[in-house]
Amino acid sequence: MLNSADCVAMHLQDITAAENFYTNVMKFTLVNRSEIHLEYDTGQFRLCIDKELNTLPPLPNFTVPDIGATKTGLLANGCVILRESHNSLNFSDPFGITYAVVQK
Repeated sequence: MLNSADCVAMHLQDITAAENFYTNVMKFTLVNRSEIHLEYDTGQFRLCIDKELNTLPPLPNFTVPDIGATKTGLLANGCVILRESHNSLNFSDPFGITYAVVQK
């Protein structure tokens, strides 16, 4: 079962402009910052912004107890694994929507 990680990730080219917008315009509370990552408390969920060369749509994040079993189930049901590490993966569902999954 996938559980919400209460996080939406976005990948944007200009992290300085993103910081200005989400801090000064949206008034979200910045809780973590590096040269390539911003993390905001929006009141309802965390907004994580990573600096990337290509802008990507928002990425909902979910947690699972067993990443291996989750991967097997996703592949068996028409999903495509786009990126993975030892405890996380990004996948595209049969409808072309991309998600991130992290093992708790």
